[in-house]
Amino acid sequence: MRRRISLLVVATTSAVVVSFVIPLCLLVRTLAEDRAMAGADQEARNVAILVAGLAGDDAQLAELVAGIDGRGEPDTGVLTADGRQLGSGDDLAEDPEVRRALQGEAFTVVDDRGGRVLLPVITEGGTAVVRSQVGPDDLRHGVAGAWTGIITMGALLLAASVAIAWQLGRTVSAPLRSVAATAHRLREGDLDARAAVLGPAETRELAQALNDLADRIAELLATERAAVGDLSHRLRTPVTALRLDSEAVADADLAQRLQTHIGVLQRSIDAIVQEARRPVRADLSSRTPVVATVRGRVEFWRPLAEDQGRAMRVELPGEDAPVALPAQDLADLVDVLVDNVFAHTPEGTALGVALAVSAEEVVLTVSDAGPGLTRGDARREGTTGLGLEIARRTALGCGGRLEVRDGRDGGVVAEVRLPVASP
Repeated sequence: MRRRISLLVVATTSAVVVSFVIPLCLLVRTLAEDRAMAGADQEARNVAILVAGLAGDDAQLAELVAGIDGRGEPDTGVLTADGRQLGSGDDLAEDPEVRRALQGEAFTVVDDRGGRVLLPVITEGGTAVVRSQVGPDDLRHGVAGAWTGIITMGALLLAASVAIAWQLGRTVSAPLRSVAATAHRLREGDLDARAAVLGPAETRELAQALNDLADRIAELLATERAAVGDLSHRLRTPVTALRLDSEAVADADLAQRLQTHIGVLQRSIDAIVQEARRPVRADLSSRTPVVATVRGRVEFWRPLAEDQGRAMRVELPGEDAPVALPAQDLADLVDVLVDNVFAHTPEGTALGVALAVSAEEVVLTVSDAGPGLTRGDARREGTTGLGLEIARRTALGCGGRLEVRDGRDGGVVAEVRLPVASP
């Protein structure tokens, strides 16, 4: 915005300066020309008075004309009625302009050779002509300096306008940048961020609207958390009653099936409640080291694997890499995949956790030696359960993906690909 404001002011100021500088330069040139021609005209008239008054005294007239012409510019000469030339200049008798003036016409000529004033003087002996002329340099005397001053002043005005526009743009853009920074903080999960209400009226209104929006979001989240706070109690009570009723069923097979279904329901409810009650992220653009997190979760599950007689194969690289997930989300993703093995395979089934790191992505693979998707109805493709759906959404949230498939040697392979977080 600052650049656009500066460009707009520069364009406007340039148009104004040019519209004044060009006519002013032309006016200065015209004034210089008029000044030089006015001097030539005045001198020509003075000499014409002498010619008319001293028509019979040629010697005195010649002396006076020589004295006047000797003062410098303009150069003045006289062609007397008897054809004699007084003063400086080329042959006046052969000059077409002088012959024109002999016809009784007084006129002024300005061309590339300079400026000339010709005055006819009628005497008793006939018509004499006075010619006063200035050179091209006299017509332009002082013009170059005046033009330099005018153009310099225009450039200074343009530079001053640029500086003022830049500062003005800064006063306008700085509050907007502050509001944008606050919006980015809110997007990243910092709900305590508030914009400073500064700057022009429109910017203050925008900052206040953003703050009101943040307050409203916080209120809605607080209401949601309060509603979810009672969800676990409301759901677990009927589930507990179902479990108790299932234990009273006389048919052992039916009771076992009911217990299994109730266990699945209980785990689904726990996953929903845990996901819903998770606090709002303080930083959605976290950079979490994936190898260290996976190693920590593997060590967490290792005692349970040993208790159930499960062989756990772990393959972790020595070089770590960050992913754009909060540490808790990454840990939950690993837990979901490992817990899925424990929940859907019999005790003693081996499992493996492998992690591969490259410059672009990390690949987490959790596999087991169980019955696989085609034989285990609970984990068929598309019906992998709530836990895996949560893990899938977590991966998608940072630009990754989750794929669950049958292994080549049996069992199920859950593969998560996460992009490496940029610096």
